[in-house]
Amino acid sequence: MPMILLEIKTQRGIALPLLAMNLTWFARSAITTAFLGRLGELQLAGGALGFTFANFTGFSVLNGLCGAMEPICGQAYGARNFKLLHKTLLMSTFLLLITTLPISFLWLNMDRILIHFGQQEDISRVAKTYLFYLLPDLIITALLCPLKAYLSSQGVTVPIMFSSALGLAFHIPVTIFLAKAKGLEGVSMAIWITDLIVVILLALYVLIMENRKGGKWREGGWFDQDAHDWLRLLKLCAPCCLTTCLEWWCWEILVLLTGRLPNARQAVGVVAIVLNFDYLLYSVMLSLATCASTRVSNELGANQAGRAYQSSYVSLGTSAVSGCIGAFGDGRG
Repeated sequence: MPMILLEIKTQRGIALPLLAMNLTWFARSAITTAFLGRLGELQLAGGALGFTFANFTGFSVLNGLCGAMEPICGQAYGARNFKLLHKTLLMSTFLLLITTLPISFLWLNMDRILIHFGQQEDISRVAKTYLFYLLPDLIITALLCPLKAYLSSQGVTVPIMFSSALGLAFHIPVTIFLAKAKGLEGVSMAIWITDLIVVILLALYVLIMENRKGGKWREGGWFDQDAHDWLRLLKLCAPCCLTTCLEWWCWEILVLLTGRLPNARQAVGVVAIVLNFDYLLYSVMLSLATCASTRVSNELGANQAGRAYQSSYVSLGTSAVSGCIGAFGDGRG
């Protein structure tokens, strides 16, 4: 029992900052949706459809590919293999940056794709405009995801929480200013400006943290990659990406299908608002999943299989309780 209580305390220290970070993402999404609604029905529908397409083809893929970092970096940190830790960060960042190229091509031609699959032309045109000004967020996300995975795999989640909170604090005035100055385009630009702030803060923290480690920063691994390393990373990236994409697509496909309805402007806007609130429960589960991955991989890397089992059981129990609470809340709602 004392070991279980200690594990719960450890996981709480990792999961709560992650939950706060995910809730800031929810708040930012809700703020963006609110400002789109103030611009008009067409802008709300087009922006929601554009962001859904962005999640469907872009952000889900980048997050999925980055999912391979968690077990590799987590075990590397548990084994104190800092060379592998550094190497995985650099390789994952490079892989995500390369992946943004075909995704950018899809975004630039999204209006044709959406119209071909039955979406209304006026909404599709607005969605393309929204995505065009969101393009920089692909590169920023390709940098942000590896930084967050690099830190969370070491159990360092408080800086992620504070940087996300600071980004949200900037997001509100930036969105107000750009929405008045540029309308739909400004609301889209505010998203990647906020993410850029978070990237800068996390990158500075990683540099400071690694310099304080002294020799470990200079242990190398940054450019020491071979074909075997890339093959191992890609073999793990593929199932992680597929799993994440299927999970995200279950949500995003609702908006895409709603866009085929006769009253698409109203329907897409309503579904987008509803899904924003459903993300509250999802953010809890996502935080617990990341925490479980961190704890299990750290213990496996430290060659502590028994403690890894214990961490997984505690994570499953916490997730079951959280799911029941969320289901009860949805039922009463």
